[in-house]
Amino acid sequence: MSHRLDLDRLPPAETIHEGEWLRLVRRGHWEYAERTHGDGMAVIIAALTPDDRVLFVEQPRIPIAARSIEMPAGLVGDQDGEDTLEEAARRELVEETGWEPARVEVLTIGPTSSGMSNERVAFVRASGLTKVGPGGGDDSEDIVVHEVPRAEAAAWLVARQAEGYELDPKLWAGLWMLERNPDGSPYHG
Repeated sequence: MSHRLDLDRLPPAETIHEGEWLRLVRRGHWEYAERTHGDGMAVIIAALTPDDRVLFVEQPRIPIAARSIEMPAGLVGDQDGEDTLEEAARRELVEETGWEPARVEVLTIGPTSSGMSNERVAFVRASGLTKVGPGGGDDSEDIVVHEVPRAEAAAWLVARQAEGYELDPKLWAGLWMLERNPDGSPYHG
């Protein structure tokens, strides 16, 4: 039995507005956003430096009018010739943090906000990191890289939230996936 909806049985999709990166769609009474690049996929990278520090990025996020702390992430397919989750994860990790992974492993894929968007995210674990640059993102980004000892990561995040930073709730899943596989078994990277 398929758990996918039969779109032919739903009202037709009506585009309300389309911008460069997003499209606002209505189906019956339901309004939602669609990504217009890369099949609506993004990657979130859970990564540890060789000295057991978790990589976090801090950046301004206009939709929430605040600086947010997140794991490195990015869109899949927004670069010409990029066609895999692994390639996108490698590129984003180097661009945002300056660390290049020897290995990337896709752990799980699912919707980011299933009632509001078609965007799906892949959690990727990166390992075997080598420092290759400063990070900080591309010319359009204002990214601050934080390397936090894994044993202190949760407390560090809670302290940043108390200071007024917004925290992406997916951070907690990323921290869990640094130590476990999606089935709950221990990860022995």
